[in-house]
Amino acid sequence: MFTQWSALSPNRGVRSRSINAENRTGAAGGAGRAASPLGPGRKGSAYLPLPAGESLTLAEIDGPGVIRHIWITVAERTPDGGPFVLRDLVLRAYWEGSETPAVEVPLGDFFCNGFATRALVTSVPIVVAPTGGMNAYFPMPFRTHARLTLESQHDADLPHVFYQVDYTMGDEIGADTGYFHAQWRRSNGSTPLGTDHVVLDGVRGRGTYVGTYIALASLQRYWWGEGEVKFFVDDDEELPTLCSTGLEDYAGGAWAFQDALRNDPEPEVLTFSAPYSGYPYHSARDTTRASPFATHMPPMHGLYRWHLPDPIYFEERLKVTLQQIGAWDHGLFERQDDLSTTAYWYQDSPNSPRAPLPPAPERRPR
Repeated sequence: MFTQWSALSPNRGVRSRSINAENRTGAAGGAGRAASPLGPGRKGSAYLPLPAGESLTLAEIDGPGVIRHIWITVAERTPDGGPFVLRDLVLRAYWEGSETPAVEVPLGDFFCNGFATRALVTSVPIVVAPTGGMNAYFPMPFRTHARLTLESQHDADLPHVFYQVDYTMGDEIGADTGYFHAQWRRSNGSTPLGTDHVVLDGVRGRGTYVGTYIALASLQRYWWGEGEVKFFVDDDEELPTLCSTGLEDYAGGAWAFQDALRNDPEPEVLTFSAPYSGYPYHSARDTTRASPFATHMPPMHGLYRWHLPDPIYFEERLKVTLQQIGAWDHGLFERQDDLSTTAYWYQDSPNSPRAPLPPAPERRPR
């Protein structure tokens, strides 16, 4: 029987396979055969090119099976296309031959690297290691077919996409096993004051919500993180069943991720990365070197929260929202920030509601 994490005792009939540029079908006995100047089978095909405007099929697998691990790395910028490769590439996953993707997320945001900027992440399902090795360990079960693609909406060719997809075949997928989904949404300072950012909506059926990544560019002064994350489960209408006490609290922190609450000297903001929650990225200075002008920019904050030990179950429907609320010495106030979020969940259908993915120019970080 398929379980979320691999067992030390193998199930009879389950086989381990791996797909990469050297063995694109995952065929048994098909790895390590490409030649290099060192000779046959000596690291001859570590990557594939991805031309501008085209898509690369990372994996196409007949089931039943479970994708266990995805590793990928690409250049974060190109000389001709600019510095936003991680927002310009789109990762998609399709289950059971569906034409509708269950996963549709800019590559960097899927791996908790929003703003098209590298950040180290050390968590249970997502790891981003030096220097740009992006890993996902979410189990992705399928019964008949799985397809992973990477589309380039970047303005220049990428000569190198290094990747590997590790999976098992022959798993017994139980009737209650859900399909993995992930979706990206953005409120680019565009919501009216007092209006919550929608992280996820329109989900119908039975499933489990397992995580959120939030990339927030602060467009107004003072503290940006008083907003509550709300989970409207099943019959909830005006009020949710689950609600956080604030955004930094939701990500496992407290007191604004600072070493102290004070005016003088200016407090130090502390980032962290932990197994189930983290605040791995904070910056107010542009590092792309794509402009000769001053390098200050709106403060940017990257946060994640994995609901793996404390999953959020739903039987009929689910909606997730995030308030935009700030605070200063004179109390709370409504905000209009630039919010990009990625929702991760499992549900009983291979198809999910799709929020239209904006084109690459509209995904560009501030």
